[in-house]
Amino acid sequence: MSGHDRHHLPLCLCDFIRLLWSMVLPCVYLSLVLTLLLFLLVMGVRMWLQRSRKARLAQDSSPTVAFFHPYCNAGGGGERVLWCALRALQNRYPNISFVVYTGDQGVTGEQILEGARQRFNIRLPRPVTFIFLKNRLLVESSTYPHFTLLGQSMGSMFLGWEALTSFVPDLYVDSMGYAFTLPIFRYFGGCRVGSYVHYPTVSTDMLSVVRERNPTFNNADYISTNPVLSTVKVIYYCAFALIYGLAGSCSDVVMVNSTWTLGHILALWRAPSRTSVVYPPCEVRSFLDMPLEDEVEGEGFGDSKCHSIVSVGQFRPEKDHRLQIRAFRKLLERKGAGPGGRESLRLVLIGGCRNQEDEDRVLMLRELCQELGVTDRVEFKLNVSFEELKRELVDATIGLHTMWNEHFGIGVVECMAAGTVILAHKSGGPKLDIVVPYEGGQTGFLADSEDSYATAMETILTLSSSARLEIRRNARRSVDRFSNQEFDASFLSSMEPLIGTLQR
Repeated sequence: MSGHDRHHLPLCLCDFIRLLWSMVLPCVYLSLVLTLLLFLLVMGVRMWLQRSRKARLAQDSSPTVAFFHPYCNAGGGGERVLWCALRALQNRYPNISFVVYTGDQGVTGEQILEGARQRFNIRLPRPVTFIFLKNRLLVESSTYPHFTLLGQSMGSMFLGWEALTSFVPDLYVDSMGYAFTLPIFRYFGGCRVGSYVHYPTVSTDMLSVVRERNPTFNNADYISTNPVLSTVKVIYYCAFALIYGLAGSCSDVVMVNSTWTLGHILALWRAPSRTSVVYPPCEVRSFLDMPLEDEVEGEGFGDSKCHSIVSVGQFRPEKDHRLQIRAFRKLLERKGAGPGGRESLRLVLIGGCRNQEDEDRVLMLRELCQELGVTDRVEFKLNVSFEELKRELVDATIGLHTMWNEHFGIGVVECMAAGTVILAHKSGGPKLDIVVPYEGGQTGFLADSEDSYATAMETILTLSSSARLEIRRNARRSVDRFSNQEFDASFLSSMEPLIGTLQR
């Protein structure tokens, strides 16, 4: 390199640095202008929405609490929380009006309330107003075959915007876990906001599954087997977790349904002073009021009694009904034919279908039963009434649950209250909060694989009737802490600071 070239290089570098420095001030000005424009846009939209709320209050001075629950006509535990929460608030605050944002189409408000009565035995003391949203497809997982979490979260913001522009409440409660709607209602709508979290949208457990490259329902084989794709997905999850935490931190009051959920929400939302555990309501009283009948004494494989194994849960992929069917097939193989064998057992899958995707999943489960040769011993009961649910649980010997990291497990509690011997997944809420010793006594069994489930079911059926009865009694005594009455007291206590701001 010539001396001229060596002299020219520092000059070029200096010119480049001067160029960059000369651009700093214009970039700062541009950022300030854009920030100001965004602020003015937010304030303009907020003032427009506030006029809508003031016009409503001029006609009816009673404050309004709105619940965001796009699937309120489904039959799961989240819907039980919604209706029990509304019933508790209506009984406590007769001068407040209530609204439910729902994405259900083809039904009326009266039909939705009748469905709640039939499925959950819940009657509201007075009517609520339903706002029927037209774009629920935006939060359907089937809409986003890739980047599902991000797609559903962005979709929930648009659905939340539709809800807010349809009706501006005074207090907004997200009761289904759509955290990205919280800043929409807080900053654009000027509402106080609260949330009841059933399950964190993203968790450290999900990150560990991807890091360890384990294939699951939300980690496809082609990703788990590819180190590059797995790394990209970990980065995606970490970035999403950061944004999710910022959205959730907008909530004035945060209620979570279990110890497991509490740990994850505290790590992500970082709002310990505003967060509390409110166990979901379980219809234990209707089961506890029925006598716990002793079984006819018989020993395991020699017992000719017909034993039903009942599973209660929506037909969603994470419920892992496939594991239930495969474990049951393994149990049948061990039992063999003859008295107390295959013909003495039946598996009953009870659950709700939210949409066509769930109904298609049931068809695939039926095909799996046919493939495994257990069709004659497996029954599917969809969207059953509360009375039919009670009959099945009271007659059952084993209550079965297989969801990994179930946030809580209302179905688990109902099975225990009904007097079944519960067999739940060794993780999440069932492990930490529900199937735990009561006064030193065993309340149920835990398992985490096809073999361990089959072995546990075999063990339960081999127990003497008196041994099973002791476990059933312990389980029943332990579930009072999950009653409707306990939920009402905890929920109202958590909501009181927010409701108090409406009555000033």
